[in-house]
Amino acid sequence: FSSESKFRGRCSRTSTGKRLLRCSTGNDAGPGGLHGTVSVGRNSTSSSQAFFGPKASNSGTRKNLLCQHALSLAVQRHPRFQNLFNLSTPVLLSGDLFTQQLWDSLSQHKAPYGWQGLSHQAITSTLSLLNGSESTRLFAVSRELLPGCIRCAVVGNGGILNGSRQGQNIDAHDYVFRLNGAVIKGFENDVGTKISFYGFTVNTMKNSLISYSNVGFTSVPQGQHLRYIFIPSDIRDYLMLRSAILGVPVPEGTDKGDRPQTYFGPDSSASKFKLLHPDFISYLRERFLKSKLINTKFGDLYMPSTGALMLLTALHTCDQVSAYGFITSNYQKFSDHYFDRMKKPLIFYANHDLSLEATLWRDLHKAGILWLYQR
Repeated sequence: FSSESKFRGRCSRTSTGKRLLRCSTGNDAGPGGLHGTVSVGRNSTSSSQAFFGPKASNSGTRKNLLCQHALSLAVQRHPRFQNLFNLSTPVLLSGDLFTQQLWDSLSQHKAPYGWQGLSHQAITSTLSLLNGSESTRLFAVSRELLPGCIRCAVVGNGGILNGSRQGQNIDAHDYVFRLNGAVIKGFENDVGTKISFYGFTVNTMKNSLISYSNVGFTSVPQGQHLRYIFIPSDIRDYLMLRSAILGVPVPEGTDKGDRPQTYFGPDSSASKFKLLHPDFISYLRERFLKSKLINTKFGDLYMPSTGALMLLTALHTCDQVSAYGFITSNYQKFSDHYFDRMKKPLIFYANHDLSLEATLWRDLHKAGILWLYQR
């Protein structure tokens, strides 16, 4: 589910196409989006109390505990997952959360888990633009004001969706997450048309536009109610986000001179954009995707795939979550992507751990915490 690409500056550069390592940040998530590998230790001290306790720092992304079939209830009953889920970790990063203490803390870790080596000015100038209430929450209105159960579908790009005829079921959800090379035209019966959130890194977005233009992915999804979720894998994500909000060309770096309106449309209000918190990405890696790859020579390259990050974001913000197009145990029966014109095998790259992700989705499905499309 990926294409050759630069991974946080350590793989092939988009500008030259030169391949330095066999890693990818194209369309990952084991049929979900990006391919990968690595993790950190698990904090086993959290409990169901942490899951259901005060979450002021994560305002607007809390579970609706009145929802009869909320995944949070399944989490509470499960001895393993009740010790992993902790919603006190903020999902999104906004200007309101920026402090000197946060800068000092995140400066100890490399992106996407922190800001080590990144420009203080670039970070602060970007976050200062994310100062509205919508920047602190995923949904347009406060979570407490949303009625009933919030049902979310996360649509990966796995070949399992080709011929699935799941489009209508996907579109029936309240919110639909898509990512990277989210080809829709010609595949509406299989993947639907609805899109609420589009998740990406600047690198995966650009590589998707290059790699999948021949199958119809010629522009990033746009829409009045669509929101973009930036994954901060490098300084270029902060620079692109800042320029997108200001409506100006990117001033420096790999994307210098790029016009964000080309990708995201003319509406450049800050309310269109969300930014995953580096601490949230660290939390997901350490709690849910602890990979053995972190202790190998590829350790610095590892991060959860784009699809994994979007699916876990949904699991921390929605009441019910369905996963479509993610890696399953019988992945070899299907092509890499649902939009492939010829069958292509799924390639396991060094920067994601798709096997680990597949195990996690299977276990969450068995626990009744998410519903995984399988065939």
